[in-house]
Amino acid sequence: MFSRRLFLAAAGSTLWVPASANAHSGHYHFTLGVASGSPRATSVVLWTRLAPDPLNGGGMPVGPVMVRYRVCLDEGMRRTVQEGVVMTSEAKAHSVHVTLNGLEPGREYWYQFYFGEDESPIGRTKTTDPKATSATFAIANCQAWETGHYAAYRDIAEWAPDCVIHLGDYIYEGGTSELGVRRRTNAGTQIEYEVVRKHNSDEITTLYDYRNRYALYRSDPHLQAAHAAAPWIVSMDDHEVDNNWAGGTPQDPDKQTALEFAVRKLAAFQAYYEHMPLEQPPTLNGLAGHLQMYGAYQFGPARLNLLDTRQYRSDQVCGQGFPADFPCEALENPALSMTGIAQEKWLLEQLKKSDAKYNVIAQQTWFAPYRYSENPASRTWNMDQWDGYPLQRQRLIDAMADDVSNPIVLSGDWHCASAMTVHKDPENAKSDRVAHNFAATSISSVCSWSPSVAQAQSANPHVSYVNGEQRGYLRCVADSQNWTSTYRTVANPSDSASKVGTDTEIRVRDI
Repeated sequence: MFSRRLFLAAAGSTLWVPASANAHSGHYHFTLGVASGSPRATSVVLWTRLAPDPLNGGGMPVGPVMVRYRVCLDEGMRRTVQEGVVMTSEAKAHSVHVTLNGLEPGREYWYQFYFGEDESPIGRTKTTDPKATSATFAIANCQAWETGHYAAYRDIAEWAPDCVIHLGDYIYEGGTSELGVRRRTNAGTQIEYEVVRKHNSDEITTLYDYRNRYALYRSDPHLQAAHAAAPWIVSMDDHEVDNNWAGGTPQDPDKQTALEFAVRKLAAFQAYYEHMPLEQPPTLNGLAGHLQMYGAYQFGPARLNLLDTRQYRSDQVCGQGFPADFPCEALENPALSMTGIAQEKWLLEQLKKSDAKYNVIAQQTWFAPYRYSENPASRTWNMDQWDGYPLQRQRLIDAMADDVSNPIVLSGDWHCASAMTVHKDPENAKSDRVAHNFAATSISSVCSWSPSVAQAQSANPHVSYVNGEQRGYLRCVADSQNWTSTYRTVANPSDSASKVGTDTEIRVRDI
């Protein structure tokens, strides 16, 4: 277990920083903390960013600079195993990405960065171990800055899992809201929430805007603590770019031309890379930018396949009524895809060759169907989720049913926790069960449509648990005996020091 003193001295306190930083009052360079990610058996990526003025472009002068790093076997940073110097510049917002190789499988390491007289916080990371008998994951997503503090991340930092899997909506692209209580009505029920802090600009569209928005989110001490406590595996959803974007199509093509959106998307990809411990930067081919996010990871008994369901996705069809819309003939198009052909082929190959006890698909949206009406003649579905891509979903279900051991699908996006079973015929809960779908609620984003979800639960017999009223995250433990999903919830999202507890715990063998 990682010593908490490296992060938070007490609830609500600021992130630990070394004494040498105090001499740089207002000019400390590691204001956004440290992180690690993309863990493999013998490698991991370390991250930081030099940003003495983080909300105004970073505050670094133009030109290359050198940053030193050190990796140790102990949290006291006495037993050094690797060290070196890496160059960065304004071309990547003075972010630092170091790929460490030659590490030992399943081992904890501690790391730190140095620039001038400044020392970064100390971070803990861990390599994967394909031979381990168990693995622990924290599943996080949807952390709107304005509608809640990050007590859930404080809880994750204290737990220090083997890995944090972030399924998207790390930032929100929207503009600024006024502070105070808000009320919305959904399905005849009033939802109340609070805007507790404000965004730092109008809706973001440029590289400068995206960089400042990431810096704002990264300034949160609990988020920094969670990054420093464990390696992260990340893939974006929609709000890192534009709400409900799909491939080359924005939410509102009547307001953004194809050229404008292509430029905006490249800016969003670049800023995402600059603030994440990713293995590869974006690749550019004119305006056809690409950011590699999907990949496979082996954590003991669990093989994790992380998907990217935005970058290669077909545009949503049948409308985007909210929270659901009526099906249409276009859903029967076999080319309609969440992942694109190449990624689907890759996933099917991963499932076919795997000999892992648990085969995990971590991706953004609800995979199991969710009907929003009990009347078959007026059934509605959310077209931004897998219900809007039923033929590809069926291909994946058929593949999982073909002798794949313990398929587990992890989801985010919907600001609503759920536990669902996936069946051979996904709309018939009496057909053979193929997989389990566990969805995490949001870290802080409001689920103003939770009454609609709750009222429709009776129309979905494959759903054993739904909670859209509370914020939090999902703990997952995989071992030789079972897969356990624990739903952690925040008592008061408006309080950064809020208590975090367990709402329910579900074991795969029990459902």
